[in-house]
Amino acid sequence: MPGMNKLVLALVAAVSLLASLQCYPQSFPTRPVRIIIPFAPGGPADFLMRLVGPKLSEAWGQPVILDNRGGANQMVGSELAARSPPDGYTLLMTTGGFAINVSLYPKLPYDPLKDFAPVSLVAAGPNLAVIHPAVPARTLAEFITYARTKPGQLVYASAGSGAPSHLAVELFKTMAKIDMIHVPYKGMAPGMTDLLGGQVQLAFPTISAGILHARAGKLRALGVTTAKRSAAAPDVPTIAEAALPGFEASNWYGIVAPSRIPPAVKAKIHDDIVRAVALPDVRERMLNQGMDPTSNTPEEFSAYIKSEIAKWAKVVKASGAKPE
Repeated sequence: MPGMNKLVLALVAAVSLLASLQCYPQSFPTRPVRIIIPFAPGGPADFLMRLVGPKLSEAWGQPVILDNRGGANQMVGSELAARSPPDGYTLLMTTGGFAINVSLYPKLPYDPLKDFAPVSLVAAGPNLAVIHPAVPARTLAEFITYARTKPGQLVYASAGSGAPSHLAVELFKTMAKIDMIHVPYKGMAPGMTDLLGGQVQLAFPTISAGILHARAGKLRALGVTTAKRSAAAPDVPTIAEAALPGFEASNWYGIVAPSRIPPAVKAKIHDDIVRAVALPDVRERMLNQGMDPTSNTPEEFSAYIKSEIAKWAKVVKASGAKPE
């Protein structure tokens, strides 16, 4: 009889799980859903959620509240999301800095792997390797050759120590075996001003921040940092194809939820995000901003975050980057 009791309990548990898988997603959501954006309004992550959020609201028949909680390099908003109930009603828009922060900060107020359940990527976009026209190089290979003749003499700008625009160049320096001086700015805008003025020779801004200057002849575009060419600049080769096979540094944006979210709810959110990202008007607006619409499974996104954490840990250690 004890064996029979165990069998009955197992059957009851299986039926309950099946019922939750079949019924819970259809009833979700029954109230507003909050998406925390760990940045001030106006940036790329904010743009993406103001594009995708209304589509989710239409699909769910519920308001989607966008909650900007900038501060501490994403950590303020991320901690708030990590401590929220794991019911699907609080989500977090996160970016590549989510993975970089693991090695940049000695102690985070949350565990990015244990406290969050990845849902899906939303978009990815490249940085653009641009140089001042006074630099005697027409291609990335020529720039690397030139930089090797001037170790420690050329200067590059970034948006700040530990920022993607900093660490992407550090990865580039390591793979290219060149030595350059890093000047961190308080944001990419002042760095671009000095690049345009010739005070620095190289920068890796987002493609939307650099391509117009390149097209106007004020800067020279040498490569994009993603694994494939960008639709925003299809004539610009990837850094990997131009000079450094295997190079890849993406500005990625994705949605995660507090861990222990019910699997069926996570699956519904994932499927609706994928549908929203695939809508023609959403894709067009992303592409116009130099972002490639993309999505993946929760399992793929989880594996990608882990690989990003491992990759950037090596770069942070080698560069000696410290939080500002």
